[in-house]
Amino acid sequence: MSNNGFKLNGLATAIGAMPHSNPHEACSLLLTYLPEIPVWPQLPKRSFRENMYAQFSEGLPGVVVEEERIWIDRTQDLNKPLEQLYSAYLEGRTDHSAIGRDYAEGLYTFLEQQRGEHTTVKGHVTGPISFGLTVTDQNRRPLLYDDVLADALAKHLRLKAMWQENALRNVSPNTIMFIDEPYLSSLGSAFVSLPGEQVVTLLEEVLGGIRGLKAIHCCGNTDWSVLLKTSIDILSFDAYNYGEALGLYPAEVNSFIARGGIIAWGIVPNEEQALLNESESTLMERLEKTMGALGSKGIDQDRLQSQCLITPSCGLGTVTIETAEKALKMTRAVSGNYREMYHNNN
Repeated sequence: MSNNGFKLNGLATAIGAMPHSNPHEACSLLLTYLPEIPVWPQLPKRSFRENMYAQFSEGLPGVVVEEERIWIDRTQDLNKPLEQLYSAYLEGRTDHSAIGRDYAEGLYTFLEQQRGEHTTVKGHVTGPISFGLTVTDQNRRPLLYDDVLADALAKHLRLKAMWQENALRNVSPNTIMFIDEPYLSSLGSAFVSLPGEQVVTLLEEVLGGIRGLKAIHCCGNTDWSVLLKTSIDILSFDAYNYGEALGLYPAEVNSFIARGGIIAWGIVPNEEQALLNESESTLMERLEKTMGALGSKGIDQDRLQSQCLITPSCGLGTVTIETAEKALKMTRAVSGNYREMYHNNN
């Protein structure tokens, strides 16, 4: 698939979280192994403020970020901050939701350190479902169950995504923005009761602010038909552990692929033991088998093979630096092998 003149065809990128405390080292690693589609590093080990929830909380009405906890103080008068948020939203003012350097040292270092010409550049923001289920008010009630705060949260994250995308356009005019939604794997469980319409509405609120390619990443299994109903261009999933999951939704996947949708195959494991057990060739075999299984369900194999990205299965923030480098190296190797096999590196 082409978009704004660039083709994906199995290029490599990553999810974002890295195990480093030093942002320069993390950026250098990502720029070395992902030169076509680099991503800025989220560095949760550097600071709690770079935790995936705290990182995008700055400016959210009522937010309190403590040493190892983030929550919303509903006892505050939130009328004025909510009014300011909605005013910025209606006017499309992203300055209201700028991400401060102390919340994203990895992003600022990346913007300063990037070099060369990139096919595109990837950013990421935490999604409203995962944020809204994880962050609570002072009574431990998830934000997603508060109609006012859930709506405000989605608009807040939309502005965060818009601000970040504008910053990344200084690196490349072509952008990919991932909405990271690990908690979507809880949909339909006994612990999470959310109608699919609400999920789609909140996701679309954030997606609506993105100008480049729009993606959703979920590292667990979920009801993929819900995500495929959204306006995403890219569906990112853990193909290493859940490779056959999309095969349960052949009609929806076929429609997605037919409209030009891209699948980001998280075929490289992000766990040390799994990486030790795999090689470039075994992962290629796994990827081909997984793609073939979708092809056997009537999904256009040629489109599957061209409308794709190669990534680790999830973020690398919880592994060692050595393991993270190994995962990135393997991601680049699988991507190179794949492109040579199917696209002659074009």
